[in-house]
Amino acid sequence: MRRLPLLLAAALSAALLGLAATPPSASASAPKPDNVVATAAATGDQPYASYWYPNSILTWDPATDPDARFNRSRVPLTPRVSDPALKANANARAGEGEVVSLVSFAPTSNNPSQGSLDPRYYAFGHWQYIDKLVFWGGSAGEGLILAPNPTVIDAAHRNGAKVYGTVFFPPTAYGGQIQWVRDFVQKSGSRYPVADKLAQVAQYYGFDGWFINQETAGGDATLATELRNSMRYARTLGPVEFMWYDAMTESGAISWQDALTSANDAFLQEGSQRTSDSMFLDFGWGASALDSSRTLARSLGRSEYELFAGVDTEANGYNTGVPWSAVFPAGQPHTTSLGLYRPEWTHNSSTDRADSYAREARYWDGANGDPSDTATTSSWKGLANYVAESSPVTAKPFVTSFDAGQGDFYHSGGVRVSSAGWNNLSLQDVPPTYRWLVQSAGTKVKASYDFTDAYEGGSALRLTGPLDAVNTVRLYQTRLPVAADTKLSVVLKTPAAGPTRLKAAVSFADSPTTFTTLDLGATTTAGWERRTLDLSPYAGRTIAQLGLQTAGTAASYDIKVGQLGVYDGAVDAPAAPGAPTVLGSTDTGTGSKSLRIAWAASAAGDVHHYEVYRRNADGSRTFLGATPNDTYFVPKLDRAGTETSTTLDVEAVSTEWGRSPAMSTTVTWSATTEANLALNRPATASGQCNSSEGAAKAVNGSVSGGTTDKWCTLTSDKWLEVDLGSPRALTRFVVRHAAAGGESASWNTRDFRVEVRDSTTAAWTTAVTVAGNAAATTTHPVALTARYVRLVVTRPTQTTDPAARIYEFEAWGS
Repeated sequence: MRRLPLLLAAALSAALLGLAATPPSASASAPKPDNVVATAAATGDQPYASYWYPNSILTWDPATDPDARFNRSRVPLTPRVSDPALKANANARAGEGEVVSLVSFAPTSNNPSQGSLDPRYYAFGHWQYIDKLVFWGGSAGEGLILAPNPTVIDAAHRNGAKVYGTVFFPPTAYGGQIQWVRDFVQKSGSRYPVADKLAQVAQYYGFDGWFINQETAGGDATLATELRNSMRYARTLGPVEFMWYDAMTESGAISWQDALTSANDAFLQEGSQRTSDSMFLDFGWGASALDSSRTLARSLGRSEYELFAGVDTEANGYNTGVPWSAVFPAGQPHTTSLGLYRPEWTHNSSTDRADSYAREARYWDGANGDPSDTATTSSWKGLANYVAESSPVTAKPFVTSFDAGQGDFYHSGGVRVSSAGWNNLSLQDVPPTYRWLVQSAGTKVKASYDFTDAYEGGSALRLTGPLDAVNTVRLYQTRLPVAADTKLSVVLKTPAAGPTRLKAAVSFADSPTTFTTLDLGATTTAGWERRTLDLSPYAGRTIAQLGLQTAGTAASYDIKVGQLGVYDGAVDAPAAPGAPTVLGSTDTGTGSKSLRIAWAASAAGDVHHYEVYRRNADGSRTFLGATPNDTYFVPKLDRAGTETSTTLDVEAVSTEWGRSPAMSTTVTWSATTEANLALNRPATASGQCNSSEGAAKAVNGSVSGGTTDKWCTLTSDKWLEVDLGSPRALTRFVVRHAAAGGESASWNTRDFRVEVRDSTTAAWTTAVTVAGNAAATTTHPVALTARYVRLVVTRPTQTTDPAARIYEFEAWGS
């Protein structure tokens, strides 16, 4: 019996990304909004990952899309190694079934290009168990085609995992329209124009392929054939891969097979023609379905490991029931690969970061937080029980500062250069291969990420607990050849000067499970100290594992490791980048701006990333962010007092963590300080949707308080009026629409005007008129004086939805 409610729930979760407050009827009645394109942003505003409909992607051009250059990944796919002799778990198997992870990091229209100032983020850190990541999204109300943002691509590629964007055609019950599918396969001569764009987007942004999920009813065999042809065509255009979701069959009907069958196998292989690179099998499979799928795949000349048996963990995470023995039979080769749908449940269900990391460990490493020991009464033993770890640590230099890609501050060389919270997966170091694998004859020390201190970034490795025996902490599986000038560097910190009781532990490929140790001695301070060890005695050998080993005894051991690196010769610094330029700025408050800046990449040297700082009056610098790219969005630059300009520095950081000279640019502040004169002023409106969405919410200075942090009305005439208290000189109006508060871009105000007057007896005068808007935030320069300002909404959304949703109405001036 089909579990149709489960399948529809899975489809609905994708269809309503960012539309959680929309009833299905509203989504289903939405007309085709093909005018919605990749985020249209003012030059200083937040760039977002690109999303489109089939027709709107045809007009995409990176030369004219202001966000495009911010969405490029500069990190190539790293090769990986998986040595069966070094797997953590005796049950796990290497080189067989793969794992794909379908992850929604944010609603379709709300994926920041380069991280954000929110430290609470799904900073996935178990790359060693997955081979592909699908950047999951798409919805009828926002866009069907979603490209991954570069932070995810950077982190995945640094860990040797491929990344796919998503093409999602939702069920008709949730807004799907079969015309969208027909638009997708439209032809121009022998070309498929949308496929041309899919290949161009993947190659320009630097990701690996697309996940195609076609669940819209109303198709036929001809349409199904054209979908296959379009994928085969796209694969001829260069390195772009496709994963097909088991929904549409060769007849054109939507009929989930839960297996590879004669009804859907042409979407994988059709005679001698390779259609897609892999297939995601829907969730209803069992042992017989996977056995027959394996047989059919082999008969087509394809590997069974190109089939991914889907598991839906969005609702219940590791409490989900899974027939594990069907896909990963004990003591036998894997039957197929595994597809994990929405593993970010670990983050979404958590109460704080510590809880999120505990759930993540339970999901991937098992109930004991030890990938070598997955024994549990639960049916969910953790992925470490089945799949051997892979490692991208296959070339020098290798340097990690144990940066998790998020934090509550930022450190550079052990010095705090920012106290702001942040997330940015582009800065995530390769996480340890083994999380956490500690071998000891006595009490095991506890290894963990420490978010209270760091040498570089926002976290460090910490070892704590009583010492009563030798502890070997296996961290990284590697394949690093040792040369005559190879160095091993460790940066560490103890609570007080004294013995570290710590050794670096290295094993070599000729005896990979036997560790050679190098003593790290004693510290002379309570600060960060570096130990640089000469590995020349081992020249000609290849490092197979990197770890640490504690020695001696201590009632309460506590040590932090801020960096671990293997490199040749001296630490190299890259050439300086080209002089940065400010592409544009947007005032975000009194004495605050957001900026888009760019620079020329360093002409020489291996650059890991570029760091952006502001110079302070006392000679110090404040970290504003970092990226491997040659453009960066600064979300918040604060004016210091009455300074007339702020100097920004950009410097390159090498893969060995050497630093280039800084190159600078200047941001000028207005002599007259502007202010949002509407902030917290008396406001009235034509009505409100409910008691928590009154006019005052549109002038409270906030868009981040949830979906009720807005003015909303369903009245036939829709207006919001603000009394500025006295006639004021106004320079611009800013309107923050639905998507600025995290809601669907389909609810952004389409048509509106701004009116002004000096007194309650004066007639209103139109100052601004807007038609056809689709952006989340709009800015409208003016030069006028007024006391009363009024926003009049004439068409509230991109669809037929009748509600006006305004998160902020700002009147800037002096």
